[in-house]
Parts: sequence; structure tokens; C-alpha cells
Amino acid sequence: MDENRAYATGDADFSFVDKREDSEKQIVVPQEDDADDIQDFGKLMGLYEESIESIREGEIVKGQIVYIDKEHVSVDIGYKSEGQIPIREFMGLDGNLTARVGDEVDVLLDRIEGRNGRIILSREKAAKIDIWDEIKEAYENDRTIRGTIVSRVQTGLLVDIGLQAFLPGSQTDLRPVRDMAALVGTAHDFKILKYNKRQGNIVVSRRAILETERAALKKRTLEHVEKGAILHGKVKNIADYGLFIDLGGIDGLVHISDMSWGRIGHPSEMYQIGDEIKVRVINFDRQQERISLGIKQLTPDPWTEAEEKYTVGARIKGRVVSLKDYGAFVEVEEGVEGLLHVSKMSWSRQLKNPSDILNVGDIVEVIILALDAAGKRISLGLKPLEKNPWDIIGEKYPVGTTIKGKIEKITGFGFFIGTDESIDGLVHISDISWSRRIEHPSEVYKEGQEVQALVLEVDKKKERFLLGIKQLTSDPWNKVRETYMPGMRVTGTVSHVTDFGLFVELEEGIEGLIHESEIPGNRQGNALSQFQVDDVIQAKIVNVSPEFRRIGLSIRKLEEENKMDMDRARNYLSNHEKTTSKVDEILKEEMLWLQQKTLVKYHKP
Repeated sequence: MDENRAYATGDADFSFVDKREDSEKQIVVPQEDDADDIQDFGKLMGLYEESIESIREGEIVKGQIVYIDKEHVSVDIGYKSEGQIPIREFMGLDGNLTARVGDEVDVLLDRIEGRNGRIILSREKAAKIDIWDEIKEAYENDRTIRGTIVSRVQTGLLVDIGLQAFLPGSQTDLRPVRDMAALVGTAHDFKILKYNKRQGNIVVSRRAILETERAALKKRTLEHVEKGAILHGKVKNIADYGLFIDLGGIDGLVHISDMSWGRIGHPSEMYQIGDEIKVRVINFDRQQERISLGIKQLTPDPWTEAEEKYTVGARIKGRVVSLKDYGAFVEVEEGVEGLLHVSKMSWSRQLKNPSDILNVGDIVEVIILALDAAGKRISLGLKPLEKNPWDIIGEKYPVGTTIKGKIEKITGFGFFIGTDESIDGLVHISDISWSRRIEHPSEVYKEGQEVQALVLEVDKKKERFLLGIKQLTSDPWNKVRETYMPGMRVTGTVSHVTDFGLFVELEEGIEGLIHESEIPGNRQGNALSQFQVDDVIQAKIVNVSPEFRRIGLSIRKLEEENKMDMDRARNYLSNHEKTTSKVDEILKEEMLWLQQKTLVKYHKP
């Protein structure tokens, strides 16, 4: 037994001397009166030695904080000296100190150093030993453990559960989390998926807890789901075609058509994610666990009372909710819309698109033209509210009146001349000129040009106002019968070559047609190719029809007639051989003229 242990247990045989020291070691001899105190002290030291022997390195002991400085926290565990722990082990996540003098703490006796018994303590290691035990117990008994998400890593999150654990991104929630960094700093319950104490690896899951909770909640919810049932839920997701509602462990879909009796452009116009709403079950497939929900079904269909509220001829106000090429839809109340057709918007023919006078959101006053509540259709009108200009146009511009105005629009079939009454008169392409063949009105006129025209027709019922320009001058066909007669020989200019014949202008405004069958040699199909526009030719009039504006011409009949004249001349000469020389000369000249006329070459002048 060494000297110190002998001293501590009272087994040493001491001789007491004066308490002085010299160059040689002196033995202190106690006085007789102090013998009892020394014996008590020895017992005390024995007990102390026994307590120290009970504390071993690597064990967790309780201690009391006795002092705190800037770097260390001193903890008394009942040993002859106090242990010091770095102050960082007592700092919280927020950076504040969590220790106070007098607090009891669990610490690990890491080791005892030196002969003087300096002890090294650790609060972190003690906590880790407890945490590993808790992790093991939670894993084996399928319990949860509380933790705080402390940081974001590439494939997931790091969680503080007393030790650092890894939370994979796929185990964060029931659905993929777009912004996992937003979860940093939040506390949750987790399940231990796996752990390895030796390697210090711990993998946890939040999704496993949510799935268990959702399964239990889903079971309770399905007990109340049936067609027609009214349920409460929360908007979980929004798509273009509707809302996904979390009913509690199971989702249902509200299609956009079942959100409102009125018109909706997008579901987000009415609801946002997280909104609490009430819905009605429209359909439920228990086997597939599909639930169709409705919101508008919570209220009656407004069309059921439409016939009582709206009557034909009534004036009502509504809001323009949509514009189409053919008209505008006007909402007269939520869920009840009427069509305002473009033809019912204005008396003017210039209005081609509803956007010319209306915008989405406009409040307009309309008149009900027709109502079909069963078919959910209302026909509306704007122009019945205005004074009908057709009531004026017939009185102001009777047939035969000459009007003057600007060309508002040119089309392929004619052009429109504007009036003060917003009614445009149509000049058809066929009423532009008696004589000129016009392919498009823009060849002759331009928009904005001021012209004169004659009123040809005013039809209020059909809303037709027809004008003519060529009618301002006399029709040359009125005197055709006096000028042109069947059998007459005429000379004209080719104005148009077609597949079926030639159009020949006889005078301004008067054309005749030489059909291909009336052209000699066209049986081979190549006679038409010898003619060109502006060629001057002769032909014989076959027929005249002023009422149809037609004159039929024939080159073939003209040549036949010339041949007959020549034949008659030859016969005459053969029967009168004794005719005087002067007469012979005259006849010969006549025959020569006939030959030249028949064989004339058609040419351009």
C-alpha cells in the first residue's frame, strides 16, 4: 500500500512532530488531543476513495455546474477536482448559452489525467450515448423521434435529432417538395429508416409518418363519402382544368365546369392553394377511389328560374364576358349568359367584328329577342334599342335618286358608298360600266374616292341598298335593234379570247360573240390560236338579243356567203359570153373583189 492510500485509509503509523520543515524530511507527530480527529479524517478519506473507485472512465455521471467563464463550464461530479467542459457544448442552435450555475447535467467521464487526478468531462459524448440508445429503441419499436432540419444538402436535408441524421428528398413529404430550403429551421417527427452506430450514419423519414397518418385519415374520410354528400376540404393543387381538394387522406377533383354556374377563365380566379372550401360529391368510384366533386351543385341552377325572370322584349343590363367573331356573350347574372350576335349590334353594314364597339368587361343595356330556358339560350340585341336607319333611308333615297358619297370599302364583288345614316350602298361590279370589262373594282376606284351613283333598290326587310354607276348614262343596248340586224356584215376588234370563242367589240359598250363553231377550220381545234386581242376582223350577224345583251356573230357564214356570190358571178359570165367588153371588165373586177374579200388576212390595224 502506497503512502497516499495509507494516509487516506488511516493505516499509516505516524509520529507527530512540530509542524516545521528543515532540510531533511520531518515526520509530523500529532498531539495526543488530536487523535480522535485524525481517526475521523481517515474514515472520511476512505469513503472518498471508495466513491472515486466507483467512477470509471467512459461512464455517464451526474454533476452540478459550479462555475462558468468565457471558455469553460466547471462541473462538480464529487471528485477531488472539478471537471471542465468547453462552453460550446452548452450553446443552443440560436447561439445562446443554455447553462446556468447550479444546473444538474449528465456528463461523460472521458478520462482522468495525471497523479493529481485532473478529470476530463464531456456533455456532448454523454448526450450521444443517450441518443444512440434512444435511436435504437425508436427503430426497434417503430417509434418516432423529434428533430429539427438544420441545412440543405444536394440530395436532401440534414436533421438534428441530438445527432446529425440524413433526410432524403424523397422522404421529405408525400409529394415532391419544390423548395426544400424553406424547411430549414422547422421541427418535425421522424422515423428511423436505418442507422449504423459504428459509422455514425442515421437515415430518417418524415414521409413514413405522413403516410401512416394519411392512411388513418383516409379510412375515416371514406366512411362519410357517398354521392350527394357535402364535405369540407382544402385546395391542394390547381390545374388548368380544375381543383384538387384534400378531403382528409384522399383527394377529389372539382372540374372547372363544376366550379360555378357562371363563366370561369381559370380556376385560380376563384380559389388559391390552401383555401378551405365546401364541396358536394357528384360521383364516387369506391373501387378506384376516385371522387368527383362540385361547388356549383351547392346552389340551384339559375336557368330553372330564367323564364320567370326574363321575358322577350324586356330591357336588361349585362356584362360582356367573351368576344367571338360572330358576336359577344353577355352575362345577365351568374350562370346566365346570352348571345349578342354581330348582326344584332348595329344597323351599319360596316360592323364586321364585335370588338369594333365592345370590350370584355363592358356593361351594356340589351333587349331580349328570344329565350329558350330548356336549351339555356338567350338571344340579345343592341340595335333594336337604336332608331332604325332603314326607316329613313327609303324616304331619303328613293329609287332613281342620284347620291354622292365616299367609297368606304372595296371588295372583289363591288364597293360600298357611305351615307349620313350609317347605311352603306353597294355598287356591284356589274353595275360599274356598260362597256368596260372589269376584273376588280380597284382597277377603276380607290377607297376614300368621292363618286356619284344612282339608287337602284332599297329593301328594308332584307336590309339591301343597291346603287349603280353605269345607270347614270343611257344603256347602248337600248338601240341595238335599230343598229344591228341579223345578216348584216360588221367589222370589230377582238376584246377577249376564250376557250369557247372570241368576244368582238363592235362599238363602245356593245360586244358580239363568235362561237368556236362559227370559225372556219376549228374542227382541228387550232383556229382560235390565230387570233389575238386587238385584231380587227369581219363577221356576219347571226342573231341579236338586246334583252340578254347578246349578239351572235359568224365568220363561217360570212365566208359561205362570199363563196355563193362568187359562184353566182361565174354562172352569170358563162351564160353571157357575148356581153360587151365593158360589161365583162366590170364583172371581172367584181369577181376579183369578192375573191379578195373572202381570202382577206385578219390583222391588227
